[in-house]
Amino acid sequence: MSAHSTIQFSKEELARYNRHIIIPDFGLEAQQKLKAAKVLVVGSGGLGSPVLLYLAAAGIGTIGIIDFDVVDDSNLQRQVLFGVEEIGKPKVEAAKRRLEALNPHIELVLYNTQLTSANALDIIKDYDIVADGTDNFPTRYLVNDASVLLDKPNVYASIFQFEGQVSVFNYRNAKGELGPNYRDLYPTPPPPGLVPSCAEGGVLGVLPGIIGSLQALEVIKVVTGVGEPLSGRFYIFDALNFESRTFNISRRADNPINGDNPTIRQLIDYEQFCGMKAVERPVKEITPKELYDWQVKGEPFQLIDVREPHEFEIVNIGAELIPLATVADNAGRISKDINVVVHCKMGGRSAKAIRELEEKFGFRNLYNLKGGILAYIDEVQPELNRY
Repeated sequence: MSAHSTIQFSKEELARYNRHIIIPDFGLEAQQKLKAAKVLVVGSGGLGSPVLLYLAAAGIGTIGIIDFDVVDDSNLQRQVLFGVEEIGKPKVEAAKRRLEALNPHIELVLYNTQLTSANALDIIKDYDIVADGTDNFPTRYLVNDASVLLDKPNVYASIFQFEGQVSVFNYRNAKGELGPNYRDLYPTPPPPGLVPSCAEGGVLGVLPGIIGSLQALEVIKVVTGVGEPLSGRFYIFDALNFESRTFNISRRADNPINGDNPTIRQLIDYEQFCGMKAVERPVKEITPKELYDWQVKGEPFQLIDVREPHEFEIVNIGAELIPLATVADNAGRISKDINVVVHCKMGGRSAKAIRELEEKFGFRNLYNLKGGILAYIDEVQPELNRY
């Protein structure tokens, strides 16, 4: 990127960015490039949190945030962008509040939606760089292919349990040479079910902080031209042994999107390509008020609680306890003849239980209690508030 000498700073901004500006190899020019830059961060969760915090603090002028999720209490062990007061709120809105408090001199653009093959090109085209903080293969390949088709650098990271990975894809150096992209590393995805997500396999909370900070570092290097970006190199960090390895990667002639004979010229159906869903399909829901109406009117229904026994002991609303991990083994206890309401603490585990029962056993009479037992207590029985 060329120098942005026309970019001006207020007195407050010069004071804020002083520790950048006084670095001999960084200086005012690099800070001007940061202010002129537009960066799209895909996902505001484990990786997105540190990426967004550090890019906002560093003074990236325009930051786009795309995320369709809401803050859940299980996020807070690693998603340091959010606090308990944001639980249940859209992540993009919670992120905006936090980042505006951190740096009022930047512009934030929110996309409270899922990135899909229908909207990806339209959204990404307005940005200089994409930072991919997603946790599923369909979106990862989508971000990669859209970045290649639009000729945008894609700063990539991923995390799982104790391991993190970072690279810079589709980066064009000062000589105009194009570096490799995600499909040079993995032309096709692994078989569905082989690689669990963080939701299924877990992740050590501090790991995304480490890896997301490295991702933010690479974004800043790509924007400013300072240092040598991680293009053509793939970095792996093992948190358990504190070991890291960096592999060289190069472009492949058989890359289906920009090899010698590309077969992909437009975005494809990535869920089908990866044999998995980027986002789980919605399930039928019932509100706490509607459930209370059923109870008052004596409607026939069965109530199932899929939380853990220790949670059930803290507070329950008289449901049958079938913890999520045991749902399939206990499908015979669940009625197919009357409506069944399934609940957990906030609605996430119960939705998962319903999908499993519908897909494996053909249930069509299951309703997820919207907001879980927390919402029910809040709206119907506040005297039970022991959580």
